[in-house]
Amino acid sequence: MFFWLSQFSADISVLNIFRYVTFRTGGAIITAFAIAVFFGPRFIRWLKSKQADGQPIRADGPQTHLAKKGTPTMGGLLLLVAIVVSSLLWAQWRNGYVWMLLFVLGGFGLAGFWDDYLKLTRRTSAGIPGKVKLGLQLAVSLVACSWIMYLTQGAGGTAATQAMSTSITIPFFKDLVLNLGYFYIPFVLVVMVGSSNAVNLTDGLDGLVSIPVITTTLVFMVIAYAVGRVDFAGYLQLYRVVGADELAVICGAMIGGTLGFLWYNAHPAQVFMGDTGSLALGGALGALSVATKQELVLAIAGGIFVMEALSDIIQVGSYKWRRKRVFLMAPIHHHFEKLGWSETTIVVRFWIVSIMLAIFALGTLKIR
Repeated sequence: MFFWLSQFSADISVLNIFRYVTFRTGGAIITAFAIAVFFGPRFIRWLKSKQADGQPIRADGPQTHLAKKGTPTMGGLLLLVAIVVSSLLWAQWRNGYVWMLLFVLGGFGLAGFWDDYLKLTRRTSAGIPGKVKLGLQLAVSLVACSWIMYLTQGAGGTAATQAMSTSITIPFFKDLVLNLGYFYIPFVLVVMVGSSNAVNLTDGLDGLVSIPVITTTLVFMVIAYAVGRVDFAGYLQLYRVVGADELAVICGAMIGGTLGFLWYNAHPAQVFMGDTGSLALGGALGALSVATKQELVLAIAGGIFVMEALSDIIQVGSYKWRRKRVFLMAPIHHHFEKLGWSETTIVVRFWIVSIMLAIFALGTLKIR
């Protein structure tokens, strides 16, 4: 919305500042943060009035989690509202990538909301049946994938852009591009659904998921801005994605909104994000990596999410085939709880790792 103020810059020169993605990204960060922090207390009180017993606590989980009983969930609603409102205020509405990413946030968010709602109404830690949830995630991802491919090709796309729409770039190599052809769509579905579920698995301790989401989003905010500009893309030897720089504004809203949510989710949490927020943020990160043609960088920047997901897969696979557990409990943050680490220690150390991974991921832009 504010972008349109730049149309009057001929008469009021100061309004020209709204043309700049960097300025609007900063505005999106501050706006989303302010919305989350300002409305947080009233929103939490409202959730408590609707959720008498709060989020159901796993009976087989760490005993320390029993103290969390009564904490409301679905805090992701506040987070998503902050992101969407801030994005609509600061992003350029004519940009297709903006609406694609908002669609992903909304689609995965609705799936998560349904899951949270069933958990609350049934008073169980089991929500939507796994196959139904997976089907919803795949449907949203398929639409997003088709949308991104269309935007990548552009109107009347050339043979080169059509080939790039089904290709992925390889970190550390400037000219290595792999065209997956018909396998590209299944690959994207795995990236988006996998990212969504990995972030969801990470959201198991107070504040744990927020900083990894912020650091990973920050990486893709920089990447989106770089690949959307012909000068930066050329200097860094990245494939240019016309219009992708506007995604930096949405990234800014995601960072600000998540920071604002962390204000109330830090230990001891006043509210939980729930699947409403974690599935949406994870799906958005997957979509960002696909839109910027940096899918493999997501595995580096979001290494915490990869570690959490792999620990769960390994645990389930090992018990199914060997009747033995590799970890004391999965995902892996619960393993460290069982080892006697305090919740705060685990969270802060995971934050430190996520920051280092983000720095390494940004380094891949230059090391080519």
